[in-house]
Amino acid sequence: MVRTLLALLLLSFGSAAWTQSYPSKPVKIIVPFGVGGSADVYARYLGAKLQDSVGQSFVVENRPGGGSIVGSDVVAKSDPDGYTLLMMSNTHTVNETLIPKKPFELMRDFAPITGVSYSDLIMVVHPSVQAASLKEFIALAKSKPGALNYASSGNGTPYHMAGELFKSMAGVDIVHVPHKGSDQARIAVMGGQVQMMFDAVPTMAANAKAGKVKAFGTTGEKRSSVTPELPTLSEAGVAGYETGLWLGLMAPKATPRAVLEKVNAEVNKLLGSAEVKENWAKQGTITMGMSIDQFDKFLRQDIQKWSGLVKSTGMKVD
Repeated sequence: MVRTLLALLLLSFGSAAWTQSYPSKPVKIIVPFGVGGSADVYARYLGAKLQDSVGQSFVVENRPGGGSIVGSDVVAKSDPDGYTLLMMSNTHTVNETLIPKKPFELMRDFAPITGVSYSDLIMVVHPSVQAASLKEFIALAKSKPGALNYASSGNGTPYHMAGELFKSMAGVDIVHVPHKGSDQARIAVMGGQVQMMFDAVPTMAANAKAGKVKAFGTTGEKRSSVTPELPTLSEAGVAGYETGLWLGLMAPKATPRAVLEKVNAEVNKLLGSAEVKENWAKQGTITMGMSIDQFDKFLRQDIQKWSGLVKSTGMKVD
């Protein structure tokens, strides 16, 4: 009995000491999306800030493909030691229903850490599109079923789901053109190869203001502080339309709780700082910040939310 207690004490002491030393080497943040998108931008911002606060490198590695599945699977199969993290989004909660045959399950194979950010999307079209407003675009799409295309960063991504939600609520037939990343989708729309897309406000608003695309509205419940001149899509003609993009951090499932708590505390400290809140607000982004258990509950609810849309529309991956 005494030996057992001593062994448990030593194990506890060793674990605590190991956790206190974490991170003792560079931490990798896998972004399962392309360079230049919101997940990439905010992962790099967080990585730089975390490096300053904990004195260890946080290296961002982009692994796009398969609508986030390629990079996410890398994390799922990584050592659960806290040195490989996943920057994920609502793509992951959508894919639990949209792409059931994956090499992983989100809540089985990953451990929640915290929510990171939320931003509205902005609906944009190439300047050559013969429509000056959302209502005119809807009328154009209805007059030419299947003739107009919309780009996304891949199946199940917020940009894809925003497009499918728009099709359903506006009653239009437009064709989904998935890309390997939002950067490629953005280039396709600005280049005129694809007519329309939903993109994150922080990454597309400047292009709209520069006239590289025409913007018809944003996707939040209220107007974006970055583009207050633009109506919400609900105001502009699709009553009740609302969606957005959120990001979060997860780790391989068996990662020690103490390590998850340490990462959670450091990230939430940054997200709660006035500097980060003000900097992100100027871009149209809201910091989230949650406890591990709160984020776990949030993820499960979001899986259920998107499950309803996928099943009710009969949505399939392209």
